Order: sequence, then C-alpha cells, then structure tokens
Amino acid sequence: MAEIYLKKVEDNYYKKKFIDFPYKLYKDNPYWVPPLKFDVKNNLDTAKNPFYTHAEISLWLAYKDGEIAGRIAAIINKSHNDFYNDKVGFFGFFESINDTNISNLLFAEASQWLKKKGMTSIRGPVNPSMNDECGLLIDNFNQSNVLLMPYNFEYYIHLINTAGFQKAKDLYAFWIGTEVIEKKEMMAKLDRIANLVMKRESLTIRNVNMKDFPNEVQKVRQVYNNAWSANWGFVPMTEAEFNYVAKNLKLAVDPDFVEFAEIDGKPIGFTLVLPDLNQATKRLNGNLFPFGIFKFLADRKKVNRLRVIIMGVVKEYQKRGIDAVFYRDTIRMGNKKNYTGAEISWVLEDNHAMLQTAQNLGAKIYKTYRIYEKGV
Repeated sequence: MAEIYLKKVEDNYYKKKFIDFPYKLYKDNPYWVPPLKFDVKNNLDTAKNPFYTHAEISLWLAYKDGEIAGRIAAIINKSHNDFYNDKVGFFGFFESINDTNISNLLFAEASQWLKKKGMTSIRGPVNPSMNDECGLLIDNFNQSNVLLMPYNFEYYIHLINTAGFQKAKDLYAFWIGTEVIEKKEMMAKLDRIANLVMKRESLTIRNVNMKDFPNEVQKVRQVYNNAWSANWGFVPMTEAEFNYVAKNLKLAVDPDFVEFAEIDGKPIGFTLVLPDLNQATKRLNGNLFPFGIFKFLADRKKVNRLRVIIMGVVKEYQKRGIDAVFYRDTIRMGNKKNYTGAEISWVLEDNHAMLQTAQNLGAKIYKTYRIYEKGV
C-alpha cells in the first residue's frame, strides 16, 4: 500500500519544493503556461507581499511513496472577514496528481487548520485572494491560460467534488475576435453611442501618464474600490497592496490600452487592457534569467492577444454607457496594432450588465472558472 503523508512548509527548502511542484506536474501538458517562478515566490512572501499585513497563510506538501504528489495553502483574509462580517477561510495554490487520497488529505488538513483558527467555511481556489489568480477552470481545457488567469487539469473537478465542495460562484471569460471590427453596422452604432455619451456627460478620455505612475495608480485605486464594492467577493485593496500590484504590472503596460474617463478633471472610470504576455513566457518554464530573457524578447514581438482585466465606472456614473467609450477605443486600438482578439475576464455570472454589454459586442463565453465552498 502506498505511503501517503503531509509535510508542513516551514522553511525555504520546502517552500522551493512547493513552488517547483507544478512545473513537474504539467511538464507534458501543452496548454499550461508556467508562471515566472520569482512572481510565485513573491506572491507567497509574507514579508514582501502587503496582502499578508491582514492575512495568514499556511502551506503543505503531500507525499506519496517519497515523491511530492500535491500541495495546498490555507488562507485567512482578515480584510475579507471584516468587510463581510463572516468567518470564511480560503484555499489556494492547489495542485495534485489524479488521486483522491492525496487531494482529500490536503483539503482535510487545510480545513482543520482554518477551523482551529475560528473559520466556519473554506472557499477557493484563490491564489491567495480574489484580487489574484482565482477560480478552477471547468471547461475548454485545450486552450492556454492568458495573463494572470489559471489553468488546471480537468480531473481537478472530480477531486474537488469528491472532497465535498459545492459551487459558490462561476466566473466567465469572454472571447472577442477581430471579426467584430468587420461588423460595420455594430461598430457604427458603438461609435454613435460613445460620442453621445462623451457629449452628454462632458466626458474626457485620456491615456495613463506613465511619467506620473504613482499618482495615476492612486486614482485607479479610488475608482476600483468604489466601482467594484458591490461585487461578490470584493475586498477593498489597501494603498500598499495596490502599489505592489501596479509595480508588478508596470512593465506589461501599453499606455495605448490604459484609459481614464474624467469629468471636470476627476477620474470616474478606468480601463486596463494588457497584452497577453503568457504568449511570450510560455517557453521559459518559469525562468526569465539567465537565458529566458532572450526567448521572452523574441516571443514578445509575436504576442497577438489582449486581456481586458479592468473596466469599471464609479457607482454615481454607472449605467450611463461610459463603458461603450472604453470598448470602442479598445477595439479600435487593438485593430490598429494588429491584435487578433481579446479575452475579457473575469466576469461574475450574475454581473448582468457586464454580461449583456459583452454579448452585445459579439463576445462569447469560452471559459468558465468556478469558486467552490464547503463548511469546515
């Protein structure tokens, strides 16, 4: 009988093994895009990542016959529980071979740790929060994940269901291709609406000023924490968290795809669209240095997809059609720069306004990510 046991990660030696495990697990999978290892390391660094000023995390490795067979993190986000006045714990960074003995042991350990800390349920996957990679892919496994979106084996659905989890919420990813620009009637209508909205609201649209990046980031945070506050799972981000995320994304930013909507000089909306740099990092196996940088620079020129990450308007100006201006500008610029399409992700399954807007543009749901939950 196979020997199965858990090892709590308590030093850098085992943390490295925790980080490295997926690179072995997915090595023969053509669709998984290996994240950069230093990004994963920084994400888990409780001293560097300001998320952990209000959160706790514990990591475990599962072994089978002396070989690593799985991993999991249990997370307590105090800001989440304060915001919602609940006691929800989270799991993340889950990976496992196709063996329910392994996955059940990992989920049981994470659940027990959370229960001892006073939590009443466990929700996930989040890596380590809803503001990071989150959700379990439950369809379309023959497509690579785009920038900052997860990928997993199809059998993970069975592992999670077997552990007693149930659906908490689905997150959709839409795909919109270049064919939209060929729909002359629809584009003309979008242009009319955008121009009407800009005139009616006395709206000014401008691109991000990279020379004033720190101040621009704080304007984004103000919009974000207002516009998303009613969304399921939302937790306000601190100034330090926002600065941390922005610093990590800065090198990926193309200012032509980052816009502010302003009225009387005050930002009331924002959109962030990034090139899908996963296309440029896929061949690196997680290592940018010393030689991966040359592959990255070569493949960076071949990136032909975008990801629409953020598109939001503060509550006072929602449902006034301002998003039509953002979409119009993004489609125009994407076509000008010869991108073949964009993933719009993620969108909550019950964000009906966003769903309707995406569908009106001709975007199609092509991937679904699921957040699961159960009591502990």
